[in-house]
Amino acid sequence: MKNKWFIVFVLIIASLVTWQISWADAANKMPEKDSTELKFQDMVVLFLLPYMNNKLSDVYAKDLKSAPDLYPYYIDVKHVERLNGFRGFEFQITLEATPTVGPHIPVGADLFTFEVNSGEDVKLVKFEHLKGPNEKDFPPNYKDLLN
Repeated sequence: MKNKWFIVFVLIIASLVTWQISWADAANKMPEKDSTELKFQDMVVLFLLPYMNNKLSDVYAKDLKSAPDLYPYYIDVKHVERLNGFRGFEFQITLEATPTVGPHIPVGADLFTFEVNSGEDVKLVKFEHLKGPNEKDFPPNYKDLLN
C-alpha cells in the first residue's frame, strides 16, 4: 500500500514539474508562424547587422580574443518609432542582441538604438552593454576564448 502511494506521489510531482516547464517554455518561444511584421523586422535586423558587428568587435575586444558572432535569430526588435510624424521616413530602432562564441555560447547582452533615415545615414545613437562574458558560463574547453 505504501509503495502505491509513493508511485502516485512521484507521478503527481512529475506532472507538476512538467507542467511548470511547459509554461516556462511557452513564455520564451519564438513565433512559429511567419507574418508580415516578422518579415519586416527580420529585414531591418539584416540591414543593421553589419553596424552591430562593428560595434561589438570594439566592445568585446578587452574580454574576448576574437570578435563574437551575432546571428539574426539572437536579435530582438524592442522598439521602432517614427521621428518625424506620420509617413515620415526617419526612424529610431532599438534592438537587443545576444552575441555568441564557439558553439553558440552566449557572451553577453547588448542594447542598440539606431536612427535611420531616407538617405544613406545609419547612426548608432545609443549603445548599452547590459552584460558581458562570465567565465562560469564557458565550458572548460572554450575558456581559452577569453582574455
